[in-house]
Amino acid sequence: MTTQRSIRLGSRGSGLALAQTESIAAELAGRGHKTETVVISTRGDRDLTKPLPELGGKGVFTEELEAALRAADIDLAVHSLKDLPVDDVPGLLTAACSERADPRDVLISRCGNGLAELAAGGRIGTGSLRRIAQLRIIRPDLVSVPLRGNIDTRIRKVLDPGGDYDAIILAAAGLHRLGLDTHITEYLTVEQMLPAPGQGAIGIQCRVDDEWMKSELKTINHNPTRAAVTAERTFLSALGGGCQLPLGALATIDGDALTCHGLVAATDGERIVRVRASGDAATPEAVGTELAQQAIDAGADEIIREAS
Repeated sequence: MTTQRSIRLGSRGSGLALAQTESIAAELAGRGHKTETVVISTRGDRDLTKPLPELGGKGVFTEELEAALRAADIDLAVHSLKDLPVDDVPGLLTAACSERADPRDVLISRCGNGLAELAAGGRIGTGSLRRIAQLRIIRPDLVSVPLRGNIDTRIRKVLDPGGDYDAIILAAAGLHRLGLDTHITEYLTVEQMLPAPGQGAIGIQCRVDDEWMKSELKTINHNPTRAAVTAERTFLSALGGGCQLPLGALATIDGDALTCHGLVAATDGERIVRVRASGDAATPEAVGTELAQQAIDAGADEIIREAS
């Protein structure tokens, strides 16, 4: 099917956001659609000094895109799914997910040492409570230091011989999408560093009443990714829904079976809840709900209250 309608894709202006939007535009172009990218600045882009929890967490990278979509200034909003709040804004829905990239976190160190070889007292750049909590479990002798900025900026900071960081932790997917994976020192296993719910996936929002757009997005939706991230985000939603919670989740699919691992950890590394649930890939919400109940039964809600 082809159309003369030009689909306007809303995107943040960072290199990574534009690369992700270009990948969605290419998929739509493959179906004969014309596209144009509309760059929209978000609160998280404009304030690069405050730690993300101080900016309010939920919606810091998405609110302005969603407002433009609701106003019909754009036809789609393209997001890193891990940044998108779990509750849909009235009038909008997450209609599709692209095939997930590598969901793991990675370490980039100035000296080339892996996580186990870094010297005691080393300064590790990350603003994520999830990463801080798990880092303190693995290497309590390292120091977490706030880190903001786009990926290029973060890499420059860690490679600066006179800089404040001995290493930084980033998502593998972003580095691969920008062709910057040669900087990776070490891939962290999911046992060491469970990813954020939705990490590595791209979420595409449209308006609920745009039936034509919803139909077209079904053709580029990657069903296994959608099922996996639905389980992860259901787990997140049941535990409070905040993108900045010290919480990780990763689901995998094998045939018709879906298995999801979840983690909630205190940022001091003293308490950790690990859970696992399996079920039918056709009902990922049920798996995510069961996983959350297991975590609550093990005391995760208390950890989250203290971190909030």
